[in-house]
Amino acid sequence: MIQMKNVNFQYNETPSSSLKDLSLTIPDGQCILLCGESGCGKTTLSRLINGLIPHYYEGILQGTITVNGLDILKTELYETAKIVGSVFQNPRSQFFCVDTTSEIAFGCENMGLPEDEIRKRMENTVQELNMEHLLDRDIFELSGGEKQKVACASVSALCPDIFVLDEPTSNLDVNAIEYLKKIIQLWKAKGKTIVIAEHRLYWLMDLCDRVLYLKDGKIAMDQSVKEFCTLPSEQIARMGLRDLLMKPITMPPYTLSSTIELRDFYFAYDSEPILDIPSFSLPQGGIIAVIGNNGAGKSTFTHCLCGLVKNFKGYAVMDGKILHRKELLKQSYIVMQDVNHQLFCESVDEEVQLGIKEENKTGVSKVLKQLDLLDLTDRHPMSLSGGQKQRVAIATAILSNKSLLVFDEPTSGLDRRHMEQTGALISSLRGKKTVLIVTHDSELISQCCTHILYLEHGTIKELCSANSGSLQEIHSFFGAHSKISTVSAEEETI
Repeated sequence: MIQMKNVNFQYNETPSSSLKDLSLTIPDGQCILLCGESGCGKTTLSRLINGLIPHYYEGILQGTITVNGLDILKTELYETAKIVGSVFQNPRSQFFCVDTTSEIAFGCENMGLPEDEIRKRMENTVQELNMEHLLDRDIFELSGGEKQKVACASVSALCPDIFVLDEPTSNLDVNAIEYLKKIIQLWKAKGKTIVIAEHRLYWLMDLCDRVLYLKDGKIAMDQSVKEFCTLPSEQIARMGLRDLLMKPITMPPYTLSSTIELRDFYFAYDSEPILDIPSFSLPQGGIIAVIGNNGAGKSTFTHCLCGLVKNFKGYAVMDGKILHRKELLKQSYIVMQDVNHQLFCESVDEEVQLGIKEENKTGVSKVLKQLDLLDLTDRHPMSLSGGQKQRVAIATAILSNKSLLVFDEPTSGLDRRHMEQTGALISSLRGKKTVLIVTHDSELISQCCTHILYLEHGTIKELCSANSGSLQEIHSFFGAHSKISTVSAEEETI
């Protein structure tokens, strides 16, 4: 059982409390959804359960927190880890080893379990999760979905009583989400207590038992999932939550005026082909969603397009000019999946102006206002929440004055309101910049995209727009797995 009484917590160096006089009881075996807008306290609440607060994240903490009878404030983190297993938004942040087998065994070894017990737990976990094909693999060569599977396996092998998952689907495709759902169903069938902080809600409606909606550090709503699902869609939107059901993708008609020609887009890791696109035309000035399963080559494709791969030999033709790797590097800006790697300055204001050659306070203020960042200009970027960091990186890209922008999962960790703000801002670039968005977020695609580029096994399977007559492959990708389809406009080929 998890019990919290009159809990208040404020991180060091932040102006206000993240949790305010919060009291909560979670009985054994219950599956809980924590939802709410970014900054509402979901992640903080999950960190209290797994002991990261106060033993890793420091701040002012008041109140009592007990997990299975243990006082979290007085219990060492390694003791809490025996009963609470955590799966984070970015699985790489919890890896200690470079190969998958060692990683799955690491937690058990760290607990000092006998070798025979470790082998037994590993065999059971690998068999239960159906992941024999992922053993003895280099972690750095795995797709995002595969890394998440390894993270789940390493935690599952510990056999904890409680599982805490923080935004576990933020970078996963529809297949990987279905796989994760099966893992959680397995834990639930064993009577485990499961706490999931999440913005994507549709996949959890037949999985969770109870919904806790947080607002301004307090529990504003505590309902059963059955009650929660009866709320009108308008109320869900007012609460700042994503839709409970996936809706069809819609895209605005787009008139193609010019193209960016790609030539010899080929790349291989250790002689294994990852990308094989001999020739292709991208709609210049369009906003293009790049979709495909984890491992399809999406990130490799966009990294080559931005000139980030040093031994890449392909080139692009834009406005009649041939652009090789170094020229592409000068023309492009990419917001990576993990934005922590590209935040360098001491304040948000300095960060977003890092690539601006001429001072443009009006333009900067406009973008910051659109992304709800104006009140954070003096904050250090690394002190922000994951969603706030994401928006800072997006603002920096838009203000960089590059002609080719790439966003890799730009809405990971974003709630509905900030997803819509981001989509509206990207929409304003239509016809001015060429934008590629690597995403699994169908709501974002409907919000701002003019085209969908479908990659499979490193090749382009289809490019479609609202004007396309052929949408079968896109329908298959989303429809078969997510029960949504692409809605087309006029029957006209690009």
